[in-house]
Amino acid sequence: MSRAQKGSNLFAAENVKKTMRMVGALLATKKFWVELLIMTLGMFVAAMGVYFFLIPSKLIVGSITGLSLVIAQLLPFVSVGTVIFIINVILLILSFLLIGNEFGAKTVYTALILGPMIDFLGAIVPMNGSMFAVQVAGQTIANPWFDLLCFVVILSASQSILFSINASTGGLDILAKIINKYLGINLGTAVTIAGGAICCTAFAINDVNLVIIGLIGTWLNGLILNNFMTSINSKTRVFIISKEYRKIQDYVINHIRRGVTLHEVIGGYSNEKNMQLEILLTREEFGKLMEYLGKENIPSFVTTDTVSEVHGLWHNKAKLHLG
Repeated sequence: MSRAQKGSNLFAAENVKKTMRMVGALLATKKFWVELLIMTLGMFVAAMGVYFFLIPSKLIVGSITGLSLVIAQLLPFVSVGTVIFIINVILLILSFLLIGNEFGAKTVYTALILGPMIDFLGAIVPMNGSMFAVQVAGQTIANPWFDLLCFVVILSASQSILFSINASTGGLDILAKIINKYLGINLGTAVTIAGGAICCTAFAINDVNLVIIGLIGTWLNGLILNNFMTSINSKTRVFIISKEYRKIQDYVINHIRRGVTLHEVIGGYSNEKNMQLEILLTREEFGKLMEYLGKENIPSFVTTDTVSEVHGLWHNKAKLHLG
């Protein structure tokens, strides 16, 4: 089949109708609108971090925004928002080709709204300099460390929220996701590597001390991002020994809607055989389980630990099975 034939089939009435049905089904889901709201709020927070803290301080933290600041100063006839938009369009193509359609589609939305959001903030809240700058003997003295810390914390929080729903803020996050996928490096370290390389472009417009501050900010961004991601993705692994394990098993499967793994254990002191339940829960679900054990007065021995990440069927409550 020729390319022309493939193209004509792509736009055939039946294929167009099928695509429209798929889009309609997606728009009808609650998940779509919740994630859209999360992405919009997350990007607005990131835009505030860039506009209120990064741009006034003239710091070039390792990010596409930082690279855009360099280009905008070298080419003063274009705005920072416009440069961000252009670079993100290029990187978005890479996200579709190298990462996947879901990540690419979500990042299309988040990346394309960042530049306009920054320009919008500039129109309604003009900034002449850093909000942390002070007047001393008639001279304005800025404190780039405060700007750096505020920006990094805000950006890391935004990144971690978006990564958790398989989206991103665009730009550097796309490069970090590519490094994460193909080299197996965690996202925080990937952000540091990609950001460090970009940060070095600031030597073209900034003093060495400001570039060093930017590199430190990039390193902090990776550390804080890893911390946020660990906190968001972590789950509680619960071990329960109880003679009434069937009641607990029934509650977890039918009310909390999680799977249970049973282990036969022998007490080292009593030499009695018992059943131990192993369950992976969110913090909220763990609270419900402990409330149930107290309400039903079920004698039990409970221990917990934290699991940093969970993959596989645990995320699909419709596919529960007894392990």
